[in-house]
Amino acid sequence: MHAARPNIGQVRPPIRQLDETAANRIAAGEVVERPASAVKELVENALDAGARRIQVAFADGGKTLIRVIDDGHGIAPEDLPLALARHATSKIDGSDLLNIHSFGFRGEALPSMGAVGRLTLASRAEGCDAAQIEVRSGRLDPVRPAARGSGTTVELRDLFHATPARLKFLRSDRAEAQAIADVVKRLALAEPYVGFTLTDMSGDTPRDILRLDAEQGEMFDALEARLGRLLGRDFVENAVRIDASRDELRLSGHAALPTYSRGAAVSQFLFVNGRPVRDKLLLGALRAAYTDLLARDRYPAAVLHLDCPPEQVDVNVHPAKSEVRFRDPGLVRGLVVSALRHALAGAGHRSSSTVGQAALGAFRAEDGAKPSRIYQMDWPARPAAGTLSQMFHAQAPEASALDEAPAPFGRTEPEAGPVEAPLGAARAQLHETYIVAQTQDGIVIVDQHAAHERLVYERLKRQMEATGIASQALLIPEIVPLPHAEAQLLLAHAEHLESLGLTVEPFGGDAVAVRATPAALGPVDAAALLRDILDELADLGESGTLKARIDAVLSRMACHGSVRAGRRMGGEEMNALLREMEATPHSGQCNHGRPTWIALSLSDIERLFGRR
Repeated sequence: MHAARPNIGQVRPPIRQLDETAANRIAAGEVVERPASAVKELVENALDAGARRIQVAFADGGKTLIRVIDDGHGIAPEDLPLALARHATSKIDGSDLLNIHSFGFRGEALPSMGAVGRLTLASRAEGCDAAQIEVRSGRLDPVRPAARGSGTTVELRDLFHATPARLKFLRSDRAEAQAIADVVKRLALAEPYVGFTLTDMSGDTPRDILRLDAEQGEMFDALEARLGRLLGRDFVENAVRIDASRDELRLSGHAALPTYSRGAAVSQFLFVNGRPVRDKLLLGALRAAYTDLLARDRYPAAVLHLDCPPEQVDVNVHPAKSEVRFRDPGLVRGLVVSALRHALAGAGHRSSSTVGQAALGAFRAEDGAKPSRIYQMDWPARPAAGTLSQMFHAQAPEASALDEAPAPFGRTEPEAGPVEAPLGAARAQLHETYIVAQTQDGIVIVDQHAAHERLVYERLKRQMEATGIASQALLIPEIVPLPHAEAQLLLAHAEHLESLGLTVEPFGGDAVAVRATPAALGPVDAAALLRDILDELADLGESGTLKARIDAVLSRMACHGSVRAGRRMGGEEMNALLREMEATPHSGQCNHGRPTWIALSLSDIERLFGRR
């Protein structure tokens, strides 16, 4: 027996028309979820107005003050009340909701903010006098004259004062401030030719969090300059350029090397027609492009811009406009994966420069103090132990013992190699595990097992692509019953699955018969494998589960078949390994995402010894 629902009475309630104030507050819950949402809407309005300089200020995490000032084209005085009306916008005429060229178009942001806070809108359009209007909890005041230059100022105070329950769901001031900074950063990456300023007005002294001047030059150069200021020069130096097209789609931007990965997805910035998005399909494609290049607990860093005709993408999926829906998701995913894989393969043996910097940091004192230079003439004088001749003879046996002792840490090879090569010439092997090579401007240290593991793995993948994936026919086909929709979805991809060694055929009703499985996988639970494939097909439209399992087997084969740590290698063998690394894509990291080599420049080494 079901208990009565406490929020629904037993008497049929009448249907009522909510008043405009209540409707606006309800709608504001979708558009203005937190202070960062308000900042996003206001900055996007400024960008749509053609602003070249945008100033953002906030106080107490945006809870008490949000102010956005721009130098855009402004709003005429007679249009100010209409700008605060619901579903009033200058960006579309409502005839075509798929041909969207602006950030905003729904006409909900300003009235939503005015419904839950105290909003002041001041603006001056070309050829008009400046004017302002205020709205408090949905109540508009008359338009009044104002004093300001061309552009618009929007000031939002006491956010959610009209809906105090919402304040309880906000996070700390620091967390909300971080969310605001992230929103401004994403929009600044989308518009490198626009200058941005972000100021925290909390406390007695305002503090600039972000100050970016408008960039100059070509788009790629401007974007790289903006990336360097927001994400650091390390990202730019350790990223590859992306520029690929397919049909009417174009993907551009920067993707970091696998060895420049992160512990969380905090450095992934995706844009569709200039709009920052957090799209599940694009994030999945980004992750798939780094398959077998990263460990499971590491995340790639990338800034990617996807440009496509507006009618091929629906941005009207959610009021926040952070989600999109593509007309041909398979085409988009394929472009992202193939473009990134091709660019990363083109990077060859490159490894992140930060790996070498981390190695240098390991040599330094743990307390971080800069070691002072102590030269021989600065050593404290010791009491004379006798004559110079006596001192020499006292030290001679010790020096002789050192001369006679074998080098315990490595084996120097007499053969000379091509020092001018990217990975230099092998000079020694340390602990039968690490190869030390001399380059033109420093040294390279190679993990011989990790490097050879990647080389063998890439060789196995090339062989499999050339000869195909062998399948093992089952003596008795395995019958897997499935719901009708899932069975049809699986059979629609049967040809692709067969190319990977998995043969699936219809078997009456809604069941399917598995007649062959990839030989490399050995015994397989066919039903469990099909469920994993179906989950991925339903979520992303295509599945990489089977290929990932095959690649995992190849990776294990490469691990067991590669040069093991502890094996002594000759000079020719070490140099051959270096040359093959230079010619093999992705050889900068092993199959588990760890770097296979690090480089130390001669200047860095000299600095460690106080020579600089």
